[in-house]
Amino acid sequence: MTIVNDLRAAVRGRVLTPGDEGFDAARRPWNLAVDQRVAVVVDAADTADVAAVVRRARLDGLVVLAQPSGHGASGDTDDAILLRTGGLGGVEIRPQERLARVGAGVKWGEVLTAAGPHGLTGLAGSSPAVSVTGYTLGGGLSWFSRAHGFAANSVRAFDVVEADGAQRRVTAESDPELFWALRGGSGEFAVVTAVEFDLHPAPELYGGRMVWPAAAAPAVLEAYREVTATAPDELTVWYDLLQFPGAPARVAVDATCLSPPGEAEALLRHFDKIDGRMSDSRGPLPVAELGTITAEPTDPGPGMSRAELLTELTDDVAEALLAEPIDPLLSVQLRHLGGALARPPADAGACGELTEPYLLYTFGLPATPEKATAIRERQRELAAALTPYTSGRKPYTFLAPGERAAHSFTPAALGRLRALKRKRDTRGTFRTNYPVLG
Repeated sequence: MTIVNDLRAAVRGRVLTPGDEGFDAARRPWNLAVDQRVAVVVDAADTADVAAVVRRARLDGLVVLAQPSGHGASGDTDDAILLRTGGLGGVEIRPQERLARVGAGVKWGEVLTAAGPHGLTGLAGSSPAVSVTGYTLGGGLSWFSRAHGFAANSVRAFDVVEADGAQRRVTAESDPELFWALRGGSGEFAVVTAVEFDLHPAPELYGGRMVWPAAAAPAVLEAYREVTATAPDELTVWYDLLQFPGAPARVAVDATCLSPPGEAEALLRHFDKIDGRMSDSRGPLPVAELGTITAEPTDPGPGMSRAELLTELTDDVAEALLAEPIDPLLSVQLRHLGGALARPPADAGACGELTEPYLLYTFGLPATPEKATAIRERQRELAAALTPYTSGRKPYTFLAPGERAAHSFTPAALGRLRALKRKRDTRGTFRTNYPVLG
């Protein structure tokens, strides 16, 4: 293939095609249930490689799909050049400025480890294995978003490669429209090679998980409703019905609080009244150990997820959540939103505002085709039961295969993103997991 020869001559990184040793492993996303059929995989060694790939693709009318780690993959990759940016590392912490600068391949665990000793944190989610860049381009819902909003709105600057292969630094002053779009509108307008963003004070972080037998689920959910009804922005609490393979069903509550331990414990006191608690890991928590709360897998694996934004957490919603055993699902989770998410700054990015107070996230392990069918049907049934209390919108980073970017944005924001895509990427060189024109 001429394109392959041209790429191998133009880049320092590895170029793989079907039949090459390591190709199948290189093309796989984080979610192994998603099949990414691509024409070529390029492991970028540096930003010059990224620019070379983009220029070559533009000349040949090909599509570039940039992935640091492959979280959130949709499988919409046929005939694309899969550009792996996981090798673009580097973490710089400027504590006096409360600022971090990271390469496109840096994961949240690296940032938290570097920022924590300074009493600072980035707006990380539940997993330390997720890339900062991919997460932020999709908005980024953090443990601390109730206090500080979407991660995307903490960005100060992006280093990008545009559709013509030019390398630029993008800020609110240099290119306000592209800066707006990259903050939550996906990476469909340029390949991001580095991100500079604000860090936030976390001199005292409290967090952990409480677990009860499944029989306590109704009482725990009632306490959850009471706690979240009056929770200050510093407190984030998640409710989780869990059914791990080969183990009895459980109910868990995960929490973080940007307050001293005594204040955090007082805010969570309703849970202490529930008998039968099996474990409780709450306590002062180093920022670098944020990922230990949910202890999500740090290696790729198969999964099927679905998210819904809830407008209320009523008695009817509680009844629907508790009506049936969650099997064949592994997890039925409620995340408390609100706070700063519902009141974005005037200069917010494309992620906009999130007025719904709760996110419902369901997840299953499709070990067999039959299990996959059962998981999909259970997710559909639960979503249908909650239809009167869901908004129809979904955070971009929670989209699942078969869903569309249109589910994530207001009509005005979607129209603005589409206009920018047509203007800045006239040949359609860039593709994301969920295209704004799709």
